[in-house]
Formats: sequence, structure tokens, C-alpha cells
Amino acid sequence: MSTTQPDEKVTRRDFLYIATGGVTVVGAALAGWAIIDSMNPAANILALSTVEIDLSPVEEGQSLTVVWRGKPIFVRNRTAEEIAQAVAEDSDNMKDPQNDADRVQQPQWLVMIGICTHLGCIPLGQKFSDPKGEFGGWFCPCHGSHYDTSGRIRKGPAPTNLEIPEYAFLDDTRIKIG
Repeated sequence: MSTTQPDEKVTRRDFLYIATGGVTVVGAALAGWAIIDSMNPAANILALSTVEIDLSPVEEGQSLTVVWRGKPIFVRNRTAEEIAQAVAEDSDNMKDPQNDADRVQQPQWLVMIGICTHLGCIPLGQKFSDPKGEFGGWFCPCHGSHYDTSGRIRKGPAPTNLEIPEYAFLDDTRIKIG
């Protein structure tokens, strides 16, 4: 009998160690899952990840500002003169060289994030009464950045052009951003 009793105690102790370790691992996994799952975006954020815009009310020469992911998006129905000016200036010496054709999917429609690349201000130029800067596009009055009719930086401290978001034309009058 004395030989079975020590084996039995060792077996019970081993079982307690294994059970405690198993419960600890399962508890840590559940806590880890909760922490990782809390890092996923909320439903209201996912709903804002894309936005559809109806372009039919925007006439030639007019601009529209919408909000996407908390950022202003400038949509401009450019005139033939604005398009011609932007294409003609493709060969000009620029800080951030980019052809107009690389910035638009359809020449008539310019879609870009309306945040100055210098310090994050919102440039003027969306309204008819706003100053458009020396190049007829947008002007950031905070530090004097001038953008052309394609949203390219032409003068001032901004280091890069206004950003172009990911977007796609759903049909002739609707686009989806994001």
C-alpha cells in the first residue's frame, strides 16, 4: 500500500498543475481575443469608409465638398479652359511633378483630398468668391501655398500636391470614394 499512495499523490498534483495551466491558457486566450477584437473599427467607422457621390447637380465650373473619413474631399467639374491650362502646365518646373492625366480618371472631374500638404489647413478655392491663388486652382492662406487647376503645388511651402483618394466611377454621374 505504501507504494500506491505516493504515486496517487503525484498523479493528483500533476492533474492540478495541468488543470490550472489549462484554465490559465484559456483565460489568457479569451482576454487576448477581447483586446484584439476591441482594436477593430466600430460599425460607424466602417460605414464611413466609403462614400458615394451623385455628380449630376454639379455643373461645369462648379465644385462640391463632401466629407470622407473625416477629411474634406474636393470634387470639381472642370471647364475646358481649366483642363487645357492643367495639361499645358504639365511640362512646367514643379516641386512635385505630376501630369494632369495621372491625377484624374476623366479629365472633366478632379477629385482630391482638400487638405494642404504643408500643415493640414483647408485651402480656399471651392467657392466662386474664394481666392484661387496665382495659378487659378486653390490657395492656402495660412502659409501661402498656391495650387493649380489640377491640385498640384506651384508656389509656397507645401511639399507635395493635394492627394488623390482612391475612387471609381460607378456610372457617368456617380463616383464611389474609398
